[in-house]
Order: sequence, then structure tokens, then C-alpha cells
Amino acid sequence: MTTVGPATGFPTGSAAPVRLTGYARGGGCACKIPPGELEAMVAGLLPPPSPGKTPSPGQALGRDEDRLLVGLDDGDDAAVVRTGDGTAVVSTADFFTPVVDDARDWGRIAAANALSDVYAMGGRPLVGLNLLGWPRDVLPAELAGEVLAGALDVARAAGCLVGGGHSIDSPEPLYGMAVTGLVDPDRLLRNDAGRPGVPLTLTKPLGTGILNNRHKRTGEVFAHAVAVMAALNDKASAAALEAGAVCATDVTGFGLLGHLHKLARASGVTAVVDAAAVPVLDGARESLRAGYVSGGTRRNLDWVRPHLDAGRAGEDQLRLLADAQTSGGLLVAGEIPGHPVIGELVPAVAGTTLVIR
Repeated sequence: MTTVGPATGFPTGSAAPVRLTGYARGGGCACKIPPGELEAMVAGLLPPPSPGKTPSPGQALGRDEDRLLVGLDDGDDAAVVRTGDGTAVVSTADFFTPVVDDARDWGRIAAANALSDVYAMGGRPLVGLNLLGWPRDVLPAELAGEVLAGALDVARAAGCLVGGGHSIDSPEPLYGMAVTGLVDPDRLLRNDAGRPGVPLTLTKPLGTGILNNRHKRTGEVFAHAVAVMAALNDKASAAALEAGAVCATDVTGFGLLGHLHKLARASGVTAVVDAAAVPVLDGARESLRAGYVSGGTRRNLDWVRPHLDAGRAGEDQLRLLADAQTSGGLLVAGEIPGHPVIGELVPAVAGTTLVIR
């Protein structure tokens, strides 16, 4: 790991390793603007439907519904634009503050997270552009180079080109990617296509938010969590399409409950979650009991609570299900071989999008 001297801020051979997470208030996707605030922020961008007419999924923002297949309407993972030649373009951007102290690992995780939005739509990434904010008077440029190198490693593994990007001098380190990909418009995975009677599959375990919070506060390294966050969702996306799925999203900063609430609301259904079937990273439950819970996780739970039938689930179990994930797995309406079924979609229950059993 790169080290910096206490006075100069530049690499030395003897100073303590840089703790990148100490240079940011939040970490990873837990630093997202809270979902309720975000929805209020963009509400004015969505025009009301015409009198007596329910807008189709392609009509928000006054767009050409034949071309912009997915936009702002339901907070899906990426925008999708039909090109007219039997394909469609997927476009997305994602960036965040350091989630781990190792610069190269942070780059790997951030790239996998940005690419995930394309996979969550059933697409294939083509090119990514770096988005970098760096406190250049505090942290050395060599460390930023490590972040970019880690991201390049993951992009290459995905078969995605990296074509430059944009950087700014910022008070906190920030990194992510804007990614463009291609998708078959007739085989989209979208969050408003869920139907009653379909099982729910989750392709990565929960708990990265809890373990990242512990890492930030103690310096303990959880290599298994890093491996999960840096893993691509390409195979899960391909398996979902092969299984005939049409509805999916990825689980990131709004937690499993937050993203599932959005999916159920957009699809006009209620989601039932079997809490005992949800996979969890080793050490996450113990860390939760020890108090390593991010503010983002608490805000996620507050946001969904009015729409939640928690059953017998305790507060710790709910916090785990609302844990703000970074580069989480795909949540697919459909059964995907090799991954656990964690619940099902059922007909809508008035006022309730989420049921825990």
C-alpha cells in the first residue's frame, strides 16, 4: 500500500499507510443522497400525466417513447435509448468516495459497481470514462494512479474499453465511471416488469455496508468482502436472460429493501422476502451487533418503513436487509441456477410494497 509522510503528504518508505476512507465523510454507495430526498429533488422533472390518461413507461420527461425506452420514471439502473437498427444504447454513471483504504481495490470496486448498472439492464458494456475527484494538495497523484489502474483491470476483465474521462480538484477523493453499453431492446431487464407469482433471486450476499463501516472505523481488512464487491455481475446478467427474466435491478446504496421497494412499486406488486434465505457475508451479523451500521443504512430503513410489513423481524434483521451495499449483486425476478431464491412477488397489497416473513 502506498504511504505518505505526515508533513509532505507525498510517498515515503517509512510513514504509515494512507487510510483513504479517513478522507471522506461517507464511504462507497452509503454516501448516496438518501432515496427520499433524491425523489423529492427530481419530482419536478416528471410532468403530470395527461387528464384521463396513464403514462406509459416511455412518456416521462416528454420524451419520444419509441426511442427512450428507460429513463427517469422509476429510478431504474440506467437509461436505454433505441438506436433504430435493432439495438439499444445503455448509458449510466456512478461514482463515490473511498469504500476501502487500498487505492487499487477501491478502483476495482468502483469500476465493477459502475459496470453493474449495464448488466442490471441486460446489457453489455462497451466503453467507460473515468470520473475522478482528487484532493491534489493532500494526497499524491501516484495514489490516484493506483485507483485508475485498479479500475482498468476490472474494465479489461469485462471486455470494456476505457477511453479517458474527466478529473477535478475536490476536497474529498471521488472515483467512478460513466459507462456506455449495448442491449437488445426486446430482452431488457427493467425494474417495472415484475409480475405476481415470480420468485426473487439474489446473486451476491449482503453485508458489505456493515463490513465497510467497520473497516473505516477500525482499519480491519475483510478480503472476502473486497472480493465480492470487485466481482462483475456479467455472468449473473447472462444467466438471468437465459432463464427468460425480464425484471431485475442491482442492490447498491439503497439496500435490498430500498431497491426491492422501488421494483415492487414500479411493477405494481408486493414483494415478500424470506429473511432466513437471504445470503449474508461472514462477519456481517457480528459486526452489526457490535454497532457498525452506516447512516445510509438507517436512512434506507426509515424510507421503506411506511411501506413495510416487518412481521416478526427484529431491528437488527431489518438493518441487515436495508444495509447500504456497494457493488452488490443482481436482484432478479426469476429463478437463476446457482443462486438463492429469497422470496417472491405477489399481487399488490394496498399501502405495502414489502413483507418480511
